[in-house]
Amino acid sequence: MNKKTTYPFFFLLLTIFMISCAGSNTQITGSWANKEKIKNENIKSVFIAVLTSNMSAKTVLENELAFQASQRDVESFKSHNVFTRTFTKDNMPSREELLEVIRATNAQTIFTVALKDKETSTRYVPGSTSYYPMGMGMGYYGNFYGYYSNVYPMMYDPGYYTTDKTYYLESNLYDTASEELIWSAQSATYNPTDLENFVKGYTETLLKQLEKDGIIKKAEL
Repeated sequence: MNKKTTYPFFFLLLTIFMISCAGSNTQITGSWANKEKIKNENIKSVFIAVLTSNMSAKTVLENELAFQASQRDVESFKSHNVFTRTFTKDNMPSREELLEVIRATNAQTIFTVALKDKETSTRYVPGSTSYYPMGMGMGYYGNFYGYYSNVYPMMYDPGYYTTDKTYYLESNLYDTASEELIWSAQSATYNPTDLENFVKGYTETLLKQLEKDGIIKKAEL
């Protein structure tokens, strides 16, 4: 096999390998757990509330979190199924009204997810040049036009500007009866390509941290 076919194939394999080994684009930046509360807590049910007016994102993320809870024998209730309207600053229910609806589900805990901040930054990605020397003995080397029209040895990839986006989320777990905070974590998600990519990366990272902090058990295979 010659170099012309070997090198591109090698780099293709390398790229696939790097992508497959790449971790989630979400990282936990900090977490806290109420150790005393965890000792006496055996979570069997959870009310999931993603706090956003984006109903598509809310539904997809709550569904995924509910699915992961079911894999760990935890019954879940999703806010988009319980509350029939979207709350705003002007029509927010009272504390008593909100808790009455949530407690009616008999959910033992409440899990909330909220977007705390979003950063956007623009950076310049420099272009690259690479030289591909051509072998001698080719007929078109004999004249300028033949050479110029057949060989373009300098291949240039022009630089470009790209926009990076970072989303900072806060995830909290509360005891439904007392409203006491059991667990809290902040995370940063870098450049999610789409909603599915974000949900997958966020959920995977979140579950690992919950397991690490002793809040939930690992899913049974």
